[in-house]
Amino acid sequence: MQVYPHEKFDGIYWVEFEDGSKKLATVNLAPSFKVYGEQLISHEGVEYRIWNAYRSKLAASILKNIREIAVKPGFKILYLGAAAGTTVSHVSDIVGVNGKVYSVEFAPRVFRKLLTVCEKRRNIIPILADARMPSLYRTMVPKVDGIYCDVAQPEQAKLLVANAEMFLKYGGMIMLAIKARSIDVTLEPSEIYRREINYLKEGGFNILDTVHLEPFDKAHAMVSARYVSNIKEKQDR
Repeated sequence: MQVYPHEKFDGIYWVEFEDGSKKLATVNLAPSFKVYGEQLISHEGVEYRIWNAYRSKLAASILKNIREIAVKPGFKILYLGAAAGTTVSHVSDIVGVNGKVYSVEFAPRVFRKLLTVCEKRRNIIPILADARMPSLYRTMVPKVDGIYCDVAQPEQAKLLVANAEMFLKYGGMIMLAIKARSIDVTLEPSEIYRREINYLKEGGFNILDTVHLEPFDKAHAMVSARYVSNIKEKQDR
């Protein structure tokens, strides 16, 4: 078995097994603790968590060769749609002890599961709130380096833009997991992707890349973009 850094993204690794197969992994910030039953691998004194792309759209987008991601070591990340913490926990691994993950989740039942993850990972800040109303958690979240959005809402891009206007640094990055069937079951996914991407552009974002997530997730696409709004730039000055 071999473990080596990902060729593009800091804080992410490849684990190559003896049969030649490769899987993504992150260094476990909470050694011996599993979040969703993931495989733990020890290599040269370091524990890694195998990252299941069928359980994480961020991992799926990396395997689909997305050009850039919004998550890097030391970053402050606003995570919208944290759920029970599966992908949040890997983001926590990546940003490390010098980073923070402000994790917003609306459903109390899954939020309780997220709290269990937070007990082991002090860089995750759990926020029980509706991501459609960022003013409700304005006092809890500082300016962030990146926003990751994975919510099952009809207006996903609109929700993300509202959060970016309040929290994202000028020049910061976002990632939006577009769930076509959550937006409109009557339209073709390609039409929905186009509409949501256009809304991001109108909201001041430069689109960096878009990848479709099949076979990991059906009718899903991941968009990465950078915040370049002139209005935002003037505000930050």
